[in-house]
Amino acid sequence: MNDNTGSSHTMRALTELRQRILSGELPGGERLLEVPLAAMLQISRTPVREAMSRLAEEGLLERGKGGGFLVRAFGLDDVIDAIELRGVLEGTAARLAAERGVEPEKLASIEEVVAQLDTCFGENAGEIDFDSYSALNAKFHQLLSGLSGSKIVTRELERVTRLPFASPSAFLPDKVDMESRRGTLDLAQAQHREIVAAIAAREGARAEALAREHARTARRDLEFAMEKKRLMSGESGSLALIVN
Repeated sequence: MNDNTGSSHTMRALTELRQRILSGELPGGERLLEVPLAAMLQISRTPVREAMSRLAEEGLLERGKGGGFLVRAFGLDDVIDAIELRGVLEGTAARLAAERGVEPEKLASIEEVVAQLDTCFGENAGEIDFDSYSALNAKFHQLLSGLSGSKIVTRELERVTRLPFASPSAFLPDKVDMESRRGTLDLAQAQHREIVAAIAAREGARAEALAREHARTARRDLEFAMEKKRLMSGESGSLALIVN
């Protein structure tokens, strides 16, 4: 085993453990201990300990009473609360951006992302470049956070969106559901345009309301995903962390 404890090993442990949690490979409630994880990753215990502490800060792990860490399981109410919190923070970001004003270059950048999102939609219901949409959607929300000009709002948004089900793309329709759920993405894209327009027009209250309503579409996507989970045999992805 390599006895390296540098930041690169901590980052590798962090990335791999996060991926295994979000994929459901390490399900909610499972206890994680330093020694077996260090052996599995072939690194020393110190980077593993640091990585698990970071994941606890992100909310994916919690400290066990008997030592070690547990993969956190979330109740449905927890998920809904996280989505609501993101909506409040993004609404605040949009309002501050509108009230304080946004530099033309920054406004042009987010408008360009909205225009790129438009190109992801084909004429037919099932013609959507899902991979590009997902990446651009994440970029839109990242830029929206930055438009606020508030380091505090940006930091707290980064914190809450680390949770797998609170990120803007957490419950987007997958490729299988794309044709039947095209309307969801059409609505979300219309909201993107309206949020940017309200910010450009310096309409703080409207920008905030639009951003909060936009986040609430994730709750409807969550309800669809949970229903799909019940109909399927087994659990997939971050839904494995959610307990009814």
